[in-house]
Formats: sequence, structure tokens, C-alpha cells
Amino acid sequence: MCGIFGFIASKGSRLNGAVFGDTVSRLFKLSEPRGREATGLVIAVNGTAQVFKRGSAPSAMLNSPAYKSFMNENLSALKVDADGRLEEPAAVIGHCRLVTSGTETIAGNNQPIIAAHSVGVHNGIVTNDDALWRLHPEITRELDSDSEVIFRLIDRHCADKPDIPAAVARVFDEITGAASIAFFRDDADTMTLATNTGSLYHATLKDIGVFVFSSERFILDTFLGSGPFKSAANGTGARQLPPGCGCVAGFEDARPRIFRFDGGAKTDGAPSAGAAAEGGGPGKHLRVIKDRTGPLSEIRRCTKCILPETYPFIEFDSEGVCNFCRDHKPQELLGREALEEILSLHRSQDGSPDCIVGFSGGRDSSYGLHFIKTELKMNPIALTYDWGMVTDIARRNQSRMCGKLGIEHVLRAADIPAKRRYIRKNIFAWLKRPKLGMIPLFMAGDKFFYHYCRQLRKETGIPLVIFCAGNPMERTDFKGGFAGVRESHHGQRLFAMSLANKAGLFSWYAWQYLMNPRYFNESFFDTLWSFFTSFVEKEDFVYLYHYIKWDEELINRTLQHDYDWETVDGRTTTWRIGDGYTAFINYIYYKVAGFSEFDTFRSYQVREGLITRDQALAMSAEDNRPHLEELEDFAKHTGFNLEEVLTKINAIEKLY
Repeated sequence: MCGIFGFIASKGSRLNGAVFGDTVSRLFKLSEPRGREATGLVIAVNGTAQVFKRGSAPSAMLNSPAYKSFMNENLSALKVDADGRLEEPAAVIGHCRLVTSGTETIAGNNQPIIAAHSVGVHNGIVTNDDALWRLHPEITRELDSDSEVIFRLIDRHCADKPDIPAAVARVFDEITGAASIAFFRDDADTMTLATNTGSLYHATLKDIGVFVFSSERFILDTFLGSGPFKSAANGTGARQLPPGCGCVAGFEDARPRIFRFDGGAKTDGAPSAGAAAEGGGPGKHLRVIKDRTGPLSEIRRCTKCILPETYPFIEFDSEGVCNFCRDHKPQELLGREALEEILSLHRSQDGSPDCIVGFSGGRDSSYGLHFIKTELKMNPIALTYDWGMVTDIARRNQSRMCGKLGIEHVLRAADIPAKRRYIRKNIFAWLKRPKLGMIPLFMAGDKFFYHYCRQLRKETGIPLVIFCAGNPMERTDFKGGFAGVRESHHGQRLFAMSLANKAGLFSWYAWQYLMNPRYFNESFFDTLWSFFTSFVEKEDFVYLYHYIKWDEELINRTLQHDYDWETVDGRTTTWRIGDGYTAFINYIYYKVAGFSEFDTFRSYQVREGLITRDQALAMSAEDNRPHLEELEDFAKHTGFNLEEVLTKINAIEKLY
């Protein structure tokens, strides 16, 4: 199982500076054989418990620049007197993970687990976690890890009565399975350990004012056998924390007070499970728990919208407002009257088809089909190009719409196995030299939609093609921005992009191919044709949302009320649910650049006065939460190992 460890260096301890950092490293290295799939720690210094974790082996995390920066920051926060002794206590809890539930590629599943008022680690498996979540609807599950329920329940029981040993005893009475835990709380200056298996060993080094624990006697004995700990151990060595027992060690004196879950006889003068823990005053040293796993919260963002400093070509003025907000102009719609003038030239009088509507099955095209048929009184043929990334939900929604509206649905299917193979090969090529500007290469296959619209126009003799697009809120100019191109306004029409921008994109892509020959795979000619059909080949389609207002609330209400339109479980947004690749590319953008398509969408809503900045921040936080089911579907269809790929993505150097 997992390896857990930790120590307290009390006030007056000589465990400072380099010795402190070396102690953490040595305990990680000794514990690494117990778990190499993820690593994490929490350091409590000067009233703040800071958490850092990675979905990689301990040795890899210890050598990472991000970890070294995190550790140096905490070491510099240690208060040391003239004699080299700590003026304030400090404490650490660490975890080397062997994954059992909850993939390590989702940062929250890794440990330490952060609850509202507790942060801790768990070795073992809780086998009745699903039942406990059902039994306690008052606590909220956010992770896939079985360990989360332990710390949520500790919070719950401490809220009833601020007695840590009693809360721990109640939790162990409820759980089944194996559990050895260690945690801090933000209302007590203590470290708490507990176990129902006896897989915890501890030692109190009075000479140097240190309390230390680990998962195995061998690990702790080896640790105590060297450095400043050899003489301090005084030959006592490691002591086991017996099954059914816990201990509370105060930051001030680094001495454990042992208690039993059943409230029976105490040892070492410790309080029983019903007594308050000694040695810890409320909030004296620990007041804040802060996740430093990914410093997204520290990214500078526009004070008006939510675009971050990592957004291509962004600039902030003296008040922190970005140039995109300063340059923003509300969309000037061409108007329904102008649209009617076009439609009147094509509208049939006998009900025969009079227009072709591009139909992805997403919300914009679904509402557009409804509007074109019921409001504009046109008689469309719906065209879908399925290149292997049209989701099952999109297909079901297409059936709902076409069935109820009585619309002919024409499907053009690509060689789907080949298209998915192209995506896979380009993803692995990209991982060799990950440049964010090359991510659109993964979606090159969907650009043939334009080609098939032109083709169906010839086949049917229907000249009018309507795309239910053109909503400026869905602009994603950062994709070209990461390729060095500052896109001008083109109304979501790639053909309308300036010649200079097209040439710039082509040149940048060509250079990336030369720098990374793995892109010269069997997808090459398919990608080249995709560039031609979307950027070069003439396009004169009508874009619906250039003429009518795009109203998210109206669209969602209409689709869900009139058509029983299906959404994704667990998702609060209906955007992009028809695209099978969206969750994957947004995961990359968010992990590497600190934002995704959702942030640009919400920022535009703020500029239009539709939502507040605080609402945008809350919405984007939810939008950007990884949805493992969608990622797993994409990986399954594309044919790669999701955990392997996400681990590589998580290791890419961040822009923040």
C-alpha cells in the first residue's frame, strides 16, 4: 500500500534550513518503494499548511523545478534565531501513492486530500465509501478517491463537537477496510495519527525536539540511524501505534498523546477518545490550508474579465484591465430583416427543401435548426459530417430534433478508424515537442464539414447553405495566438481570415513539421487538404448568428423544454457537448496555459454584461473541472492509454 510519513520540529529545534529540506527528501526516498504513481506533501509553517502534489514518482517530483521552488519558499519562511534554532514550530506530512481508486492524473485524487478544515493522507482502502456518501448526504463528494470520505467525515464530526480524538474514533467506527491516517486541521496546532491496522511507527526525539512517524518500522529505523537523528534517538528506535489507536502531537512540544478508539485505558498520559486533545490551541499556529499543487490562483487576470496573463498578446493597463476588454465592441447584428431578404430568394412554396443546414448536434446548430424551421419557415436538409468525434449524445439529440421537426438528415461519414488513427499519431507526435499552437492539428479532420456542404449543394442543386455559427462569444483566437498569429475579426469564418494571417499560420505549421518530423505520418495529406478546404477554398455560407441574437438562456430553455434535449451528467454547461475531442484539448490548455475555451467564453459574457466577473470565475472553475468519463471516451475511441498521456501532459512545463 501507500507510504505515509511526517514529522514535527518544535520551537527550539535545530531541524532548520537545509536539514529540514533534507529530512523531507530522505523520508520520501525511503517511502518510495511503497508507492510510485503519485507524490504529495503538506508543510505547516507560520500558520499556513501548503499542499503540493504531483502524479509522478517521488524521485521525479523531488527533482522537478516546481517542487524545488515550493520547498525553497517554505524553507525561507522558517523563523530561525541567532543560535540556529526554530523560533516557531514547523510540521510536514508526506505521501507516496500506490493508486487504488481515483486516477492519479486528476490532481485532486492524489494526496494529501484537502477537505474544508482538514488536510491529510491515508494508507489503505475504505471499502464502504459509496455507502458512507449515501449515509451522509450532508457532506459533498468531489473526488474519486475513497480516502476523501475519511477527511470529510472528520470535518463533519468535529463540527458537532471540537474533539479530534472523538471525531477520529467515530470515523473509524463507520468505515470498513484498512486505514492508517495522518492529518492537520486549521483549528488546532496539532498533527493527528490513527490506524486500525498498526501500520504506523513513531519516535519522539527529545534531544532535538522532533516527533517523526512512517508506515514501516524498517523505514523509520533506517531514517533514525543517520544524521542528526542517530544520537537523538537514544537507542529507543521506532514504536508502533497499535491497531485501534491514535495519537495527537502538539506543534509546541512534539510529544504524542496516545488514545484508543474505544475510549479504554490511556497510555502516555493521553486523553481518551472523549477528551479534548492536549497540546493544541485553536488556530495558534495553523489557520489556513492552501493548495499549491498548481498555482492557478496566483495567475494575474484581467480585473474586468477573467483572461489570464498567459493569454497570447494580452496586455494590462494601469488598472489591470486587458486590451481585449478595452478594444471590445458589442456585436452589431446584421438583423433579421437582412436575413429575410436572403431567405426570400430561396424559400420554396411547395415545402420542398430550400436550404442546407450544417448540423453537428451541438446546442447552436440544434437551436438553429429549430429556428430555421419554425421561425423562419424554411424547409432545410440537415447535413452532418461524422469524422469519428461526434458524440453519442450529439447523435441522440440529432435524432430528437430531426424526428420532431420532420427534417431530412443527410450524413456523410469519414473513414472513422483512419481519422481516429490520425488523431492518435498526431497526439504522440505533439507530446515529443508540445507546442500549444499545434493542438488544432488534432481537430484537422473536422474541417471537411465545409467540403461536404459544398458537395451536397452541388448534388441537390440547393445553393443556400446555412451554418448555425458566428456567435462572437465562441471566438478562440488564442489557438492562432499560440502559433504567433494575432487574428483579426473574421466572424468565425476561417475563409475570411486575412491573407497575412493565413500565410503566418501556414508558415508556423510548416516550421513545426520541420522541427518535429513525427508529424510527417499518414495523416499529412489529410491535414494539408483540411487546411485548403477551410482556409483557401471559397466559402459563401450564411452564418445564422451574424443576423440574430445568440441567447444562451433561450437556447437551453427551448432545446430542453421543446425537444427533451440531452445534456452531459455532471456538466453545468451545454457548450461543446457534441464534440468528442473538446474535453481533451481543453484539459491541455488548462493544465499548460491556465485557461481554456471556457475562460474566453465567460470573459466575452462579462464584456457583454450578461454575467459578473465573480460569476465568470465560479463558472469557469466548474467548466474546467476535468470530466474523466469524457476523457476516457476520447482515449477509448482514439486508441491510447489515457493515464499515460495525461501523465505526460501534466509534466509539461507550465506557462504560469
